[in-house]
Amino acid sequence: MKNLTGCLLIPPLLMSVAYAAWSQTTPAPNPRAPAQNAIKDYKLGPGSLPQEGVPKGKLEGPFLFKSQIIANTVRKYWVYVPAQYTPAKPACVLVFQDGQRAINPKGVLRVPNVMDNLIYRKEMPVTIGIFITPGQRGEEYPDRIGNDNPDNRSVEYDSLGDTYARFITEEMLPEVRKSYNLTDDPAGRAIGGASSGAICAFTVAWERPNAFRKVISLIGSFTDIRGGHVYPDLIRKSDPKPIRIFLQDGIYDNRNPDNPKRDWHLQNEAMVAALKEKGYDMAYVFGEGNHSDNHGGAILPEILRWMWRDYPK
Repeated sequence: MKNLTGCLLIPPLLMSVAYAAWSQTTPAPNPRAPAQNAIKDYKLGPGSLPQEGVPKGKLEGPFLFKSQIIANTVRKYWVYVPAQYTPAKPACVLVFQDGQRAINPKGVLRVPNVMDNLIYRKEMPVTIGIFITPGQRGEEYPDRIGNDNPDNRSVEYDSLGDTYARFITEEMLPEVRKSYNLTDDPAGRAIGGASSGAICAFTVAWERPNAFRKVISLIGSFTDIRGGHVYPDLIRKSDPKPIRIFLQDGIYDNRNPDNPKRDWHLQNEAMVAALKEKGYDMAYVFGEGNHSDNHGGAILPEILRWMWRDYPK
């Protein structure tokens, strides 16, 4: 299998070519014992930081939301509104799972900063960002959770099926649409996340490709937590769906040679192979990291450029 290691900042033109043209074969790592200092610590570049002269969008929230579809849960969400937004024109949409971490101004994703910079440079369209936490069971969302995981996260994110897709399309999008003009074009809607949030994002697009056709997967948990290891076989057995997907992972991501179904990197390799075999619009980067958001955060500006490369700006 071909993969790509290291932190690769890929020019937009190069990223638009078939993935095989810019991937390379690298030796498989020893999953049991990474070499000392083998795991890289990726740093954010200027595309993820505030830039002089770039207007900042508004980050509204947090708002509380109680779902009827995912009963007995409450969650927080934030809405990012770019400075260029006007109600006269429908905005594209980017939904990010684990929203509390995606918007953290001291974190490694800093998605609002990335959107500010790319939208200003017309490298992605005017896009409303919707950042959603997982659900917390009960009536209250305790402040003590902070940037940690609410207790219904795995049920919502790691489970297959259309429950979470229904929550997004039937509850969250209509809720945000009350205040903002959102596009109905599925090619104008992206959904992403990291770890279990990544498999969750893929499941939404897989179940509702007529609602979302762009997926960002960072260190995706396509493993046997709640049956997600079946996706490579399911992709091969199913007709291709109109989904564009970028996958990032680390070659030291939760390696488990004793149980391949619970080996994060092996399952990401399997996803890449299946998507390639079925001819999906797919790109991937495998870095020299572990189960961490920092590589995905470092290359997020390039991921979003690639994702929106041919969409009207």
